Amino acid sequence: MADTPGGRPPFDAVLCDIDNVIRHFDSTHLEALERAAGLSEGTTKKVAFAPEVDGPLLLGRITEQEWVESIARGLAPLVDDETGWALGTALLESPFHADEAVVTLLRRARVRVPLVLVSNATLGLERDLDILGLGELADHVISSARVGLAKPDPRILELAAARAGVRPERCLFVDDTPENVETAAALGMRAVHYREPADLERELAPLLA
Repeated sequence: MADTPGGRPPFDAVLCDIDNVIRHFDSTHLEALERAAGLSEGTTKKVAFAPEVDGPLLLGRITEQEWVESIARGLAPLVDDETGWALGTALLESPFHADEAVVTLLRRARVRVPLVLVSNATLGLERDLDILGLGELADHVISSARVGLAKPDPRILELAAARAGVRPERCLFVDDTPENVETAAALGMRAVHYREPADLERELAPLLA
């Protein structure tokens, strides 16, 4: 993909997801606890990420500890209360790291255009970005828990474009969830389904040359 005539890039802002693009979690400890409890790996996440359980969290209506309580209740038919709480806590406290290749690409892109991070996240997102040393990575951070809107609601993407000062059709949107990508495309954004850093590097090529 090349610049448009006159050297203008094909987009004027980058809107980027955080989890599973910039930030990745290590579930090793959680999975070990699940095996010890006789559960299949992934059982806790299935309960925790059901819309009725994590929906209120992502909209800022409950705290992280209240989310753990909801997870424990959801696991109650399978394990005792203490184990349910331990599993929920292990999920909440899963270690995480940043993909340095992605961070480098986004820093380079930000030299040319505004960068807005758009995440379905908890009220602890800003804290976590600071832990990663990424508190100043973007021009703006749009957290679902702060604005009361969560992807794939198109309003959170429209808000991100407005924060960037760019029309939606002049935004590049990057996300690992197909439903969110489809919503962005419906708004006229250049929408990219992220799988690996090469996907991002290819789309940012006009800014990186």
